[in-house]
Amino acid sequence: MVKFIGEYSAKVDDKGRVVFPSGLKAQLPDSGHGSDCRFVVRKDLFEPCLEMYSFVEWERQSEELKSKINFLNRKEAAFWREYTRNRAIVEPEAKLGRMSIPKTLLESIGAGKELVFCGNDHKIEIWGREAYENSALSQEEFISLAESISRK
Repeated sequence: MVKFIGEYSAKVDDKGRVVFPSGLKAQLPDSGHGSDCRFVVRKDLFEPCLEMYSFVEWERQSEELKSKINFLNRKEAAFWREYTRNRAIVEPEAKLGRMSIPKTLLESIGAGKELVFCGNDHKIEIWGREAYENSALSQEEFISLAESISRK
């Protein structure tokens, strides 16, 4: 399982493409040996960012969640439908690393021309620069949450 670490800036070009950061690309298994370099991108449930999962991780999480869904229950079936809506498979080009993220997904987070790719262990978050900078917790909030979590 890939662990993504670090923050990387990127720019969206006039054709809506973005170069996958080389620092994140270096964290992928060697693509020359048949590994899968596809990603699934979807809007985050809680924050104005996109989540980008390796295809393998997306399959694992989807199967785990799907095993909890009763498709004969209307609300659960509606949840699953919404969960699988507005997602895309993207794959960085081998040579330049460019990839196209659907415009509708970028618009859903209010992204402009500047993005931040943030390694978040099992996934990568993609933020508009301004939203990313505004999302940071204050030191006091972070400490409070750390203390609360440590008491569990």
